[in-house]
Amino acid sequence: MPPRNQSDNFHKRMVVLTVFLLLFLIVMVGRLFTLQVVSGSYYKELAGSQYARKSKLTASRGEIKINDKLSNVPYAVATNIEKQIVWADPRAITDIDKTAELLSPIIKIDVEELKPKMSDKTKKYVQLKRQLTDEEVEEIAKLELPGIAFDAETTRFYPEKSFLSQVLGFVGYKGDDKVGLYGLERYFEKDLAGINGVLQEDKDTSGAWIFGSKREFIPAVDGTNLLLTIDKNIQYQAERILKDAVAEHQADSGSLIVMDPKTGAILSMANHYASDPEYDPNQYNKATDPDVYNNMATVGSYEPGSIFKPLTMAAAINEGKVTAETKYVDTGFIDVDGFKIKNSDELAHGEQTMTQVLEESLNTGAIFAKEQIGNETFFSYVKKFGFGKATGIELPETPGNLDNLRGNIKVNYDTATFGQGISVTPIQLVQAFSALANGGKMVKPHIVQAEVHPDGRTEETKPANTVQVIDAKTASTITGMLTSVVEVGHGKRAGVPGYYIAGKTGTAQVSRKDSQGYEENNNIGSFIGYGPVEDPRFVMLVRINHPRTVKFAETTAAPAFGKLAQFMLSYFNIPPTRK
Repeated sequence: MPPRNQSDNFHKRMVVLTVFLLLFLIVMVGRLFTLQVVSGSYYKELAGSQYARKSKLTASRGEIKINDKLSNVPYAVATNIEKQIVWADPRAITDIDKTAELLSPIIKIDVEELKPKMSDKTKKYVQLKRQLTDEEVEEIAKLELPGIAFDAETTRFYPEKSFLSQVLGFVGYKGDDKVGLYGLERYFEKDLAGINGVLQEDKDTSGAWIFGSKREFIPAVDGTNLLLTIDKNIQYQAERILKDAVAEHQADSGSLIVMDPKTGAILSMANHYASDPEYDPNQYNKATDPDVYNNMATVGSYEPGSIFKPLTMAAAINEGKVTAETKYVDTGFIDVDGFKIKNSDELAHGEQTMTQVLEESLNTGAIFAKEQIGNETFFSYVKKFGFGKATGIELPETPGNLDNLRGNIKVNYDTATFGQGISVTPIQLVQAFSALANGGKMVKPHIVQAEVHPDGRTEETKPANTVQVIDAKTASTITGMLTSVVEVGHGKRAGVPGYYIAGKTGTAQVSRKDSQGYEENNNIGSFIGYGPVEDPRFVMLVRINHPRTVKFAETTAAPAFGKLAQFMLSYFNIPPTRK
């Protein structure tokens, strides 16, 4: 039997060991509780991140294509190409100063901006520049710089550069995401972008999939392709003619629309800005004037001036209150609510017919026609012709403004008869004039001929139901009157030898942005018309903003109209109808 003191010491040691083991067990249980319960989700994600890999499968953006009547072969005007990104692994760079100095002149980023990016050793991937040119890639590759490498990315590409640029829009960055920002790219963003997919799987240290482990695969769905109604050859001529007109008259900008008045198909939609004449959506960030992103044809609302008079006249004729031969006496001005409204030439023309009102573009005659039907009926026709609301074309657009006609101020109705005091868009005017060219039936404009879905399904655009705004007899009467405008009136320079063309000039004042009234020495010249009158194949509007060489549209917009009309009549193989 051991001595008592030895037995006590052994007992004490056992108690201490037991307490220690209990404390150790408590600590272990507590630690496991913390790891598995309190912070379980965190450590689960941390562990998963070491073997689980989740990749985004990027959908291919849909293409935008156009066609022409000669080849009938769709041609991509917006597509996708692969571009290189140059990036740095700061941990692998051996000489930051030298690397920055060699890269700087190639990628055109300041040395002092590059150095901090290359110095952060906590990162293994730092993007330096996207969308490198082939020349930049070649120059960087030759340097063989440690820690500098390339990645490929798919980027949007517009092969024809400035061609159709404002209609197409462009794809740019919104935060970290690429999205359509203007034009068709913006309007059809969801359809064009498609749906990205996901690949999630467990991989070993070599990057290979761990056989038998969980694997999730959701395939990407590519974007829809768009086929436009734009005819490549007409668009090319429209852009060339518009560019020449803007340059010749030292104007700020211009726009032009050609539409089939029977179907509403847009055959051409052109814009030109003198501030950026060669604007290229591939390099949209190089534009000196952000206005060049805008498609004036659909968002450029303005006071249209005298091209509105045929619509006023159509309303009065349709109501049976005037005819083409109805006469009135023009004194050169009208006093209304303390305002004196004059003709643009400030002359009194004496006794005039309604046809002569359009030929000579008399403001007093437009007011006379409106007076025969009254303000309320006049306003109802303005709305019937589609003004004050969007047309519904597949592009960003503005609705214009008819607020001046929502009160009971007579002078506002009088000035509206000749297109002042209200704002409209070029596409609204083209839609309204389709009723004059199409037997009184107004068509809805559209620019997409078909959507081709990723599964191969093709969805053709069906022309929307027409709206009978005026009767066929009224449309025929107005067409005759507008033909006379081109034959003997202010629209002579819009004519085409061998054909009858109907149309109207308009020279509108530009309202001040910061106060009431109109700017001095600033106007917008427009010409709108259609032809050939026997069976119209096109309705066209030409708009020239702030021409500086001449004042009136008969010298700016009308000749441009005539040049493109002549091309199209030949292009459509329409034989002459007169000597």
